[in-house]
Amino acid sequence: MDLYKTDPEFMTRLDHFRLEEVPQEPSQQLPEDTRQLAILATLLGCQGQEVYRDQLPQALAAGLTPVMVKELVYQAVDYLGWGRVKPFLLATNEVLAALGAALPLPGQATTTLENRLQRGAETQAAIFGPHMLEAWKENHINRWLAANCFGDYYTRTGLTLKQRELITFCLLSAQGGCDPQLTTHARANMNLGQDKDFLLKVVSQCLPYIGYPRSLNAIACVERAAELWAQQQTK
Repeated sequence: MDLYKTDPEFMTRLDHFRLEEVPQEPSQQLPEDTRQLAILATLLGCQGQEVYRDQLPQALAAGLTPVMVKELVYQAVDYLGWGRVKPFLLATNEVLAALGAALPLPGQATTTLENRLQRGAETQAAIFGPHMLEAWKENHINRWLAANCFGDYYTRTGLTLKQRELITFCLLSAQGGCDPQLTTHARANMNLGQDKDFLLKVVSQCLPYIGYPRSLNAIACVERAAELWAQQQTK
C-alpha cells in the first residue's frame, strides 16, 4: 500500500524529518555509510522489519557491501537472539538476491571451534582491557560470551572492531531495557576512539526510527559512560 496515497500529510512530515531535517542537522552529521550502518542496526534492534527491508537498498547504494550487511545481521543474534533475528536474515537474503548478489557470500570466519575461546577473550581484552583475558573463567555465561559472541562473531572479517561496537551500541539502544550493557558498550566505543560526540550523533541520526524515549535514554547512558571513561583516564 502506498502510504503517500493513504496518509499524504503524515508521510510528508515524516519524510521531511527523517530524510532532510535529521541528516542535515549541522552539528549531528555522520558519513553516509556510517549513518546507514547505524540505522540498519537500529531497525534490527527495534524489530522494524518492514522499514529495514525498505532501507537496505538505500544502505547498499550509500556504500555498505552485502558482506557488511550480513555481518551486521549475524552479530545481532548475540544481542537480540535468533528468535528475533531470523526474519531479518531471510529479508536480507531476499533483498540481496533481488539485487543480483550471489549467495552464499564468501565466508568471513577467522577462528575455529578449537581456538574461538582464546581469540574471543583476546578480542574482549582489545576492546575492554586486559582484565577480560581471564573473565571467561568466572562462569559458563562469561565463557559463552568470550567463545560465542566475541570468538564466533567479533573476530570475523567484513567489519572493523569500531563498526562492530557501533552496531552493538545501536542494537542495545534500540531494543531498550539494557542500560547497564548500553553504558558498557558506550565506554567500549570510547575505548576504540568513538567518543561521546560521535555516539550522540549516532543517537540523533537513529532517533526517527526508535522515537524520543529510547533516544533520550541512550543519551543518558552515553553521558554516564563518558563520566566513567574520563575517570578511567585519570587512573
